[in-house]
Amino acid sequence: MNIFEKLARVALTGPVALLSLIVCVFGFNGMIYGAEPGVNMGSPGWSNRFIAENDVAWTTLGTNENDSMPAGNGDVAANVWTEQNGDLVLLVARADAWAETGALMKLGRVRVQLNPNPFAGATNFTQVLKLENGSIELKSGENTLRVWIDANHPVIHVETHLEHPGTLQASLELWRRTDTIFHAGADCITWCHFNQSSMYPSLFKQEHLESLIQKYPDPLLHRCFGATLTGPGLVGSDDHTLKSSAPGQNFRLDLIALTQRQADSPQTWQTSLDSLAGEVNRVSLQQARLAHEQWWQDFWNRSWIHATGTPDVAKVSQSYVMQRYLMACSSRGEEPVKFNGGLFTVGHDLFADVKTTDDDHDPDYRRWNECYWNQNNRLLYWPLIATGDNDLLKPWFEMYLKAMPLAKDRTQLYYHHDGASFPETMYFWGLPKLGDFGVNNPSNEIQSHWQRYHIQGALEVIAQMFDYYDYTGDADFARSSIVPFADAIVTYYAKHWPRDDGGKIRMSPVQSLETYQLDAVNPTPDIAGLKADLFRLLSLPKELTSQAQRAAWAKTLKDLPPIPMGKTAHGKLPPFGIGDTNGIPTILPAEKYGKTSNEENPELYVAFPYRLYGVGKPGLKLAQNTFAARLFHQDTCWGQDGTQAAVLGLTTEAQKAVINEFTDYGDERFPWFWKAGHDWIPDLDNGGSGMITLQLMLMQCNGRRIQLLPAWPANWTADFKLHAPYQTTVEGRVQDGKIMNLKVTPESRAKDVW
Repeated sequence: MNIFEKLARVALTGPVALLSLIVCVFGFNGMIYGAEPGVNMGSPGWSNRFIAENDVAWTTLGTNENDSMPAGNGDVAANVWTEQNGDLVLLVARADAWAETGALMKLGRVRVQLNPNPFAGATNFTQVLKLENGSIELKSGENTLRVWIDANHPVIHVETHLEHPGTLQASLELWRRTDTIFHAGADCITWCHFNQSSMYPSLFKQEHLESLIQKYPDPLLHRCFGATLTGPGLVGSDDHTLKSSAPGQNFRLDLIALTQRQADSPQTWQTSLDSLAGEVNRVSLQQARLAHEQWWQDFWNRSWIHATGTPDVAKVSQSYVMQRYLMACSSRGEEPVKFNGGLFTVGHDLFADVKTTDDDHDPDYRRWNECYWNQNNRLLYWPLIATGDNDLLKPWFEMYLKAMPLAKDRTQLYYHHDGASFPETMYFWGLPKLGDFGVNNPSNEIQSHWQRYHIQGALEVIAQMFDYYDYTGDADFARSSIVPFADAIVTYYAKHWPRDDGGKIRMSPVQSLETYQLDAVNPTPDIAGLKADLFRLLSLPKELTSQAQRAAWAKTLKDLPPIPMGKTAHGKLPPFGIGDTNGIPTILPAEKYGKTSNEENPELYVAFPYRLYGVGKPGLKLAQNTFAARLFHQDTCWGQDGTQAAVLGLTTEAQKAVINEFTDYGDERFPWFWKAGHDWIPDLDNGGSGMITLQLMLMQCNGRRIQLLPAWPANWTADFKLHAPYQTTVEGRVQDGKIMNLKVTPESRAKDVW
């Protein structure tokens, strides 16, 4: 029975019953909640029918920022929460708000107060995160308040409709004494943080790169970021406060945010902000809202996995949607989203016995602070290839591509050979974290034994770039990005290491990830990554590469040592050594290795991320034995049990892992601010790892081959749409272990589906 049949039947029982049903069914903007899940009659066109049922609704007010919901447009974001007095509070962030210290900071906090407040003490209060259009809506009776961050402009809109006339007040709350406030007009509040100094020159000096500093302009010095608060009928009462000029029922507050990379002064930045505000205001609110809703509709229609069958899989399905939403909210800016909280950190000390008080609370705080950690951040970006979210993927690639010239010059200065390498932990411009390099370090060698020789992450970035190329067919990207970037990384490996007596590259001193830091020789992740990347480089169309490049790559591939093999001791990989010669054949983490110092399984990088072994490929049993013999079992945070089990067709292990990944909820009221197992809140690499696992359970691609259900549980049902190589999408339903309603676009690719 559809909703209109229900309305007709209830109408027979009387007008009061009919009116009650209509009120329950139709929302503030005409959304039909009783129709097919996700169908929004108020949006332009039909939205993805699986999304709205994942909306999050709360029926009580919050207390503080730990009760926040996320909103964002990929560049500007906000933690949005209510407090017991009915206030609405927004903690605002931008993806490029880098301070003079290299830390990513918040823009500020805005408090919105209504008087009389219709939400305080209300028994019919609701707060709903509407994923289908990226908005947060508060309701109590006929009183509504909606927050949305324009998908196409750097502006946050707060709209209110009151049942009875009242007033609105918006207050700016800042905690940094270095911020500048301009009370530039009677109808706005403007503020900014201006970097008068920078740690950048000191970093170059500490890392013995003074000769390069003139070649690479300081990205921190005179960077200026901030915003302006304004709204129709709002007037300034002091430097921090706007108020409605008269009582009313409809109010609107706009926050327009801007970062200027090199401003001469805060006043120069303000001039640019005024110009931006003019551009924003020339677009009517109605036009902006329609375009905003269209963006979200298009986003959700690119791809989906909607799984059912058990309570666990329902949680998995919703968590998959939430992680994708968090990435959409925070990865369309100048720099990629950070793994340790993204744009949604709330600043409290997770490891204190109690939450910090207002007196010592720092909203800018995040654990692991300013740098990107490749091993963590990569997990956020792998799943965006299969979802077709290329706009969200772009900042990740751009960070490495922009940093490549400095990395090449650094290699020449340090080692006097060509090529480039990237440290595991680095600032967004590519240099190692100073704390890892070492203050007053007299050498060129990173002092942290966790990061000293940890450079294989760039090989994984190349693998991601190749997947993007395979999926999109973007030849310009291959020519201008993959080839020069991959060539620089491969050249480093070819030039940096000596050859053994047989002419093979001998990587030493080196480490195998962070786990084997001492006495390692020829680590498996680096060898596997080079093999995978070189195969793909040599497979590129010849018009994209030069003969000299192909000859050099072929020689490097020939010179690579074999992937280390050995036998386990009683079916368990020993902490060090080659193991029992009478054991089971397995892949080893390196040719030689010592004691463990972390909890990774480097030997399984042959499965994920480098996919040399897997379902439908030779040596599957060997790789499965290696998985069974792994020393460390971890399926949350950056643990890879799920991703590697899925690649190897180990359904039971993958199923267990993906449930654990996607139910590793945080302590926040919004549970998808993932628990900070090793990182910070929200632990985005936990959700990213879950997305990869679920995708690989459902579909794996190898060349032209598309294999469905390589590790999918028979009791899980799913509707899905995923992207595949050669500009292909695969859509259908899996039920009882069988595929139905399969739709492959273009149709010619259907023959490649297994």
